[in-house]
Order: sequence, then structure tokens, then C-alpha cells
Amino acid sequence: MGPGGSGSAWPLAGTVLVAVATSLAAGGEDCLWYVDRNGSWHPGFDCDFFTFCCGNCHQRYCCRDPLRLLTERQQRHCLAF
Repeated sequence: MGPGGSGSAWPLAGTVLVAVATSLAAGGEDCLWYVDRNGSWHPGFDCDFFTFCCGNCHQRYCCRDPLRLLTERQQRHCLAF
């Protein structure tokens, strides 16, 4: 039995670690254009190195929290729906 016994948080910690590492590799991710809830169009913009495009389909901003990362793939998915 590993540290923490069965049902420990180790698999979750590993998943979070992979997400953070992936996010750091994608630092400077662009925020693509989007339409907000009022129907207003907003142009795309670049985030600085070690910041990420964060938010949702209707509001985007740059942040440093990799767990809030909104990938370009997710952003494109917003455009499709």
C-alpha cells in the first residue's frame, strides 16, 4: 500500500501537477476574440509570458492561475456553440 493508503489524494495531486506543467509550457497563451453576454464583440489579445488566458466563453482575461487556464481549443469550442 502506498503513502496515504487506498483512496489517497496522490492520483489527484499527479493530475494537478500535469495540468500545471502543461500550463507552464503554454505560457503566453492567446485569448481569442469572443462575444460577451450582451452580444458585444471583443478582439483577441496576447497574454504575457507566464500568464494565461482565463475566464469563460463570454469573458476573458489574463491571469497567473494555471487551474483557470482557458486553452485556445476550449475557446474555439465556445465559438462553435
